[in-house]
Amino acid sequence: MEQIAETTRQTYEGWDDFFAKPVDEKLDFFKIRGRIFDVIYAQQFDREFLDELCDLADKIRLLAKTKMGAQKLSRLLPHKRAMLYFVQPSTRTFLSFQNACFLLGLNVSESRGTSTSSEVKGESPEDTIRTFASYVDLIISRHPEAGFAEKTAWVLNQTERPVPVLNGGSGPDQHPTQALLDIYTLRREFASIGGIDGKRIAMVGDLKRGRTVRSLSYLLRNYKDVTIYYVAPEVFRMKEDIKVFLKRHAIPFHETADFESVLPKVDAIYMTRIQNEYAADPSRETETYPDFHFKKEHLARIHAHCAIMHPLPRRYEIEVAVDKDPRAAYWRQERNGMWIRAALIAHVFRAEQEILSEFA
Repeated sequence: MEQIAETTRQTYEGWDDFFAKPVDEKLDFFKIRGRIFDVIYAQQFDREFLDELCDLADKIRLLAKTKMGAQKLSRLLPHKRAMLYFVQPSTRTFLSFQNACFLLGLNVSESRGTSTSSEVKGESPEDTIRTFASYVDLIISRHPEAGFAEKTAWVLNQTERPVPVLNGGSGPDQHPTQALLDIYTLRREFASIGGIDGKRIAMVGDLKRGRTVRSLSYLLRNYKDVTIYYVAPEVFRMKEDIKVFLKRHAIPFHETADFESVLPKVDAIYMTRIQNEYAADPSRETETYPDFHFKKEHLARIHAHCAIMHPLPRRYEIEVAVDKDPRAAYWRQERNGMWIRAALIAHVFRAEQEILSEFA
């Protein structure tokens, strides 16, 4: 297995200088030899990469179904160590990354908050990250601060040990690996009806602060003739930067507060919860916006092939009675996270050919 080269990248005057640059100008900084090294933004992925990664995830889940296949997967990366640095609360992202590492044989360390690290003694986050990099070969981070994963990668890429960083959620900004599992889910849900190309996808709820819908919007530019419907209360409409991006790439989108009118038009409905953890005072943000909830009665108004998705956790925006409908894809979507994240880790460590060779 080819080892990741420990090389330095182009240097900048400082973090502020780097952070201020447009994303498109920074993408090469997170590559080594033309391959993705750090996973920070959804904009890093093109159609070829997405197709290859989804194919690899399918192969991994097939291998994992048998004892012999699972043993082969577990022997791929036992010499590698991963750090799960999850400062922000998480269930699905943490467990799917942890189990993706276990599938491939990685040893895993974890930190679920700054209160157990030397940051309570005044150590800077940058020094904490460099400490992690001294012991592990991969850092997977989740943090409430926008730009944290990017800064982590930037700091390490200036050092003699630039271990890869995977962004497991960075404030209300981006969640690129969630977008990967969403694409993987859409591809599987639409496998019998032509895939993602040509589909109409509604994103519903708190679009302003929802990093999952932002990252998925970026990824949908890789598919042909996709139309997006942004359905939200006025206060939670999608931010302008995403709309500017879609216009630049000629991706049609519509904005509305009329959820009912969109139901019969779309092929997928991506529900989200109100992200009041980002409110100045979450205890005062108590409105539930029932006009933007998916109810059992709505099942009669959507297409027979429509996929109902949700990044979870949910509160009240999808009635539990909807779970029994075969179009409720969110529990399949959740499990898909483990497979696509295992594929991503295999790619980062250049182990994909060993997996694919099992099917040659």
